[in-house]
Amino acid sequence: MLAGAAFFSPRRLHFSVVSARPPSVHGCVMQFHPGAKPEFVRHVESRLAQLRAELPVVLPPAPAAITLEIGCGHGHFLARYAEAHPERFCLGIDILNDRLERAMKKRNRAGLTNLHFHKAEATELLECLPPGISFAEVFLLFPDPWPKKRHHKNRLVRHDFLATLATRMVPGGKFYFRTDHAEYFVTGHEVLATHPAWRLDPAAPWPFEEATVFQLKAPAYQSLVAIVN
Repeated sequence: MLAGAAFFSPRRLHFSVVSARPPSVHGCVMQFHPGAKPEFVRHVESRLAQLRAELPVVLPPAPAAITLEIGCGHGHFLARYAEAHPERFCLGIDILNDRLERAMKKRNRAGLTNLHFHKAEATELLECLPPGISFAEVFLLFPDPWPKKRHHKNRLVRHDFLATLATRMVPGGKFYFRTDHAEYFVTGHEVLATHPAWRLDPAAPWPFEEATVFQLKAPAYQSLVAIVN
């Protein structure tokens, strides 16, 4: 077992359609593939404009440090987490409408005013996050492992995404990663162990347990905690 690890479908989707250059003060600058078709570029730019308009309405006023779950699915984990931490504002993102509708029903039934679910891809969220909004903690639980090597670029536990994410974290902010895919965990552990913006914390406890659908199905899984430098 690796140091800093606790060993214990359709998956949660959050694929990247564009990449990011080094971030500016207020986020990252989207960079399209040179061969991207104009209609695709227009579609993504329209989606980004919509997200920029929507986020200030649903997020708390800046400055604010919030909790983020990437790939929230039906909201099982984050609804319980928000209920247990009423002092924290929690945002869950996913790209599938059905999942988000179910998640919002959980929120509404529980009357959780500190919780919101929104349709967004993770890289685009960082691009559009309003100034003054930062993350105190980020959860990535049982993401799609993209097992084929040619698809590894779609994984979020990779150097460029983590570099951009680090710019939106509060000092000492934490990244929680859990997966049942052994190779993804090993690769992710290596990326974080050598990343200049992050450090692994083997002694950090897992902050909250609420089994997701994927966790219940997994015969075993591994977890790690990383802290932004």
